[in-house]
Amino acid sequence: MRYLMNQKLFALTDRFVIKNASDEEVGAVVAKAFSVGAKLTFTDVQGREVASIHEKILSWGPTYEIYRDGALAAVVKKKLFKLNPTFTVDVPGPDDLTVEGEIWEHEYFFVRDGKAVATVSKAWWTLADSYGVEVLDSEDHILVLASTVVIDLVAADEEKR
Repeated sequence: MRYLMNQKLFALTDRFVIKNASDEEVGAVVAKAFSVGAKLTFTDVQGREVASIHEKILSWGPTYEIYRDGALAAVVKKKLFKLNPTFTVDVPGPDDLTVEGEIWEHEYFFVRDGKAVATVSKAWWTLADSYGVEVLDSEDHILVLASTVVIDLVAADEEKR
């Protein structure tokens, strides 16, 4: 399934609108204003929360937790001391993902067991960040989309430094 994630340029907080390949809005990710550490809510088109993203403040390196139905679904963490930035998406059980490729160029893959299961590519000629995200049907689309938002947040934080 293909998605387009557009970051809203003139929003008070981080906000992404997610559309499917038919250009229909299927969800949004909105940051909560005035929180300690980033806190974002991923909603479906009816406004129901399908996931939440929380930055872990006291951690070694950029770390975010993704929750689904109140339970921890994954921990997204930037691996430190790597020449080429890499992220891990640690899910309960043995199905972890790694994120590889040109992370800061926003051209990367989600990989499980040596196989690419999702691809992310940034649209370069837009004012706000826009990403094309393609996810295999057998994968957790919400988890991949939420992880893509996390990687964008980390990249934006590191660009500010």
